[in-house]
Amino acid sequence: MLLTARDLEIDLSGSPLIVGVVNATPDSFSDAGSTRSLGGVLKRAEALLEAGAEVIEVGGESNVSNRPPVSVEEECERIAAPVEEIAGWGVPVAIDTYKPPVAQVAIEAGARIVNDISGFADPGMAELCARTGAAAVIVHTETPPKVSRWDPDLYPDGVVAHVRRWLADAAARLEAAGVRKSSIVLDPGPDFAKTPRQTVELLAGLGEIVGLGYAVMLASSRKDFIGALTKRRPSERLGGSLAAVAHGAAAGVHMLRVHDVRETRDFLTVRAALRDPESVDPALRVPEEVRRERPAERYETRLRV
Repeated sequence: MLLTARDLEIDLSGSPLIVGVVNATPDSFSDAGSTRSLGGVLKRAEALLEAGAEVIEVGGESNVSNRPPVSVEEECERIAAPVEEIAGWGVPVAIDTYKPPVAQVAIEAGARIVNDISGFADPGMAELCARTGAAAVIVHTETPPKVSRWDPDLYPDGVVAHVRRWLADAAARLEAAGVRKSSIVLDPGPDFAKTPRQTVELLAGLGEIVGLGYAVMLASSRKDFIGALTKRRPSERLGGSLAAVAHGAAAGVHMLRVHDVRETRDFLTVRAALRDPESVDPALRVPEEVRRERPAERYETRLRV
């Protein structure tokens, strides 16, 4: 499978593509705004690329529901410079926004993928992707951005069947607007208008979403359903996030949107080796510099004395 993103064709046929998240916002649920400045955003992006990210996603507005939306002007100011700089490195950049004017600025700065958490509610977003050739990530949701909804009775026909049908209809709508099928990515939207139980049921049925024949992105990193199951804060949800990655990879998803890139890359590397032992070089050995932990500083001092 290939993902067409403007002038790029990205191969999705192998191990899931890792999308590293960079928040250019002070109110992210996961990093408390530590990367808001341009220097901080670029440093974070560099670290994610070194850790193994293949796409960098930049967002200028958090989806946390207890904060008001930011203006188009402010969001553009937050994302324009980092998108341009990172795209200049030759790295595919995604923009996380539901506002067509913001996506337009990002695309002009070099972004190739638009991740719209509103599910392309504004027809102008589909028109923009069709006109520019940008790839389009459709996120399933039943609420406007920044609005939470936990309704156990929201999906009477079953959450998997509902989301599958909704995503198929949304993809058909984008294709009718001129977006190429090879440019469409489906995101089932864990936690978006879903209780933890509904999210778990949805992810258990990921194969139904993959079976639609479009690229599929799993964006479960540090999500609330993991916190509900484990009682961990966002920065402490790595174990649960990797469990979701394992399930998603087994179901055949093509992209993983994650915060913990290094750990996800290591997980996928070991998983690939275990699935195909013949791919491991018989002469492979662990390098001496990483074979053991360094001695504690006080032990080193004692040795010197």
